[in-house]
Parts: sequence; C-alpha cells; structure tokens
Amino acid sequence: MPTVLDRLNLALHYAMETDERVTMLGEDILDPYGGAFKVTRGLSTKFPKRVLTTPISEAAIVGVANGMALRGLRPVVEIMFGDFVTLIADQLVNHSSKFRWMYNDQVRVPVVVRTPMGGRRGYGPTHSQSLEKLFLGVPGLKVVAPNALGDPAELLAAAIADDDPVLFVEHKLLYARPLLEPGKGDLIDFQVEQTGGAYPAFTLRPADSARLTIACYGYNFELARAAALDLLMEHEIFVEIVLFSQLSPFDLAPLFSSLVRTRKLLTVEEGTLSLGWGAEVAARAVERMDGLRVRRVAALDLPVANAKSLEDAILPSVQDIVNAALSLVS
Repeated sequence: MPTVLDRLNLALHYAMETDERVTMLGEDILDPYGGAFKVTRGLSTKFPKRVLTTPISEAAIVGVANGMALRGLRPVVEIMFGDFVTLIADQLVNHSSKFRWMYNDQVRVPVVVRTPMGGRRGYGPTHSQSLEKLFLGVPGLKVVAPNALGDPAELLAAAIADDDPVLFVEHKLLYARPLLEPGKGDLIDFQVEQTGGAYPAFTLRPADSARLTIACYGYNFELARAAALDLLMEHEIFVEIVLFSQLSPFDLAPLFSSLVRTRKLLTVEEGTLSLGWGAEVAARAVERMDGLRVRRVAALDLPVANAKSLEDAILPSVQDIVNAALSLVS
C-alpha cells in the first residue's frame, strides 16, 4: 500500500511530466537529498532546469514564485518546516492572495506553498508548531491539508491546477502512513461518504446511530479514529467523523448534515486552542443550529517542548478526545 509520501512525490512527478509550466523551488530539494522529508526526491534528476534550490530566504522564495506565477508559470514552493511560514506571511497575505483582486481579475497567481507542520517528533518549539490557523480567513488564499483517507496525489494535483494560491499543509507524521481503504481495517464499520469537489470532505458514519460528531483534518483524523474505536469498545458510544481537506474558505455543509443527526460537536486540531480552526467551526455551527453542545480539543496554549513527556502533555491525545466526547454525551 503506498504511503502519503509516495503519493505526494508521484503527484509532483506527474505534474512536471505533463505541464512544462510547473516548477519547483525550495531549500535542499535537489537529489540526492531530495528535501528534508524526501517529498521532492527524483525531481531534480528528471527535470534539472525546473527544480531550483534556493538560498535560505523564505520570503524571497515565495516572492520569486509569485513573479513566476504572474508570468504564466505554476511554481510549487517547499518551505522546509511549517514554522517558517511566518517569514512568508507578507508574500502570501499582501501579494499572492490579493493580486487577482487588485488588478481587476486580469492576473492570477497559481502558487502552491507546500510545508510540513506539526509535532510529536521532539523537534522543539520552533520546528513543531501547527501554524496554519494564522492563514485561515485570508481572502483569496486557500488552505488545504491532506490526510490518509483521501488520495494526497489527487489533492496536490488539484492545488497545482488551481488558479489561486494554495497553502498545502502536510503533517510530518502522515508521510509514512499508508493510505486507508474504506471498509477495511478500523474503517470496516464505517460508511464513508465523499462530498465536495477538488478538495473533498469525508463523512464516516457508523453502523448504528451516532451520539456525537467529531470534526477534524489532516493527521488529527488518526487520533479521531482511535478515539472513536475506544468510545465504541469501552463505552458503546457510536461517533460520526467529518474529515476536511479544505480548511479555508469554509464549506461546512457535510458537518451540518452530520449535526442534524447528532446535535453534538467535538472539534479536534493540533494547533493551540485559542482562536483556532475549531473555534471558528464551532461558532459557525452554533450560529446555524440552536441547541448544539460543543467541545474543542487542541494543544495547550504553550510552545511545543522538546522532551517527549512535555510534548505529549501539550499536544492533544486520543484520551483527550475520549474525555471530551464523554463529557458531551454525559
């Protein structure tokens, strides 16, 4: 079974083989290194003139990519660690996301910025964060996160084909994960419904009536599945899971459909709790439906520690999800 890393790498190879406008930029992405997490391996050997290693200047990398996009190319940028997206904020927020609107729809900026986010590898406070929430709600910018249920290759291909800028958030722990197959393994008792277009959402419905809905994205789906299994086996509580690929702009229709059935919402994310994705999802849900019960699970509002014991205490766990779910249905 291919892994998430395999599919992302395949998508990049296919995009460069089929579209001469696609170029790659980033730090240390040339073979034999092939990038810090090996997503770009093999590309510079095949396409030496279109895979460009860059100086250590994230703002410059995305600035150059913006210019390339304005001239008709489709650049794909790799930012080595997601923590460094703070260095590209100006280029994303004030440039690539706004040019289409500033110039009366006469230009488009098809830039994809790929970056690994998240902790649980002991990398410490400046290499373990989930900072995607800083870019949610920026007009003109899409934020997308692959998972192991949907095909990451199709998701990345859609991002490269998109005429608007896309921040493509890849959790580090997903790279080695094999793709999941509906109806097999721990998904055997779930009916999986896919909705949406290029960046789909997935609703996992159990065999019996669910008592709550878990909303999540990316690697958090791994935790949500484990928690759902625990809730079923230990507490006889069935759970629906709504798994999003596109974090911004919002399309919460699949979530609302689930909440009509369960009336209880639990959001799960690895970013810090305050002012995050889950807070906005919860606010939209409460505005839409009266009488909902809501809980949020996220990281503590602290920097991520190096020591595993402290990192585990700061980041959300399966038990945190179970405890929150039990409090919802009590």
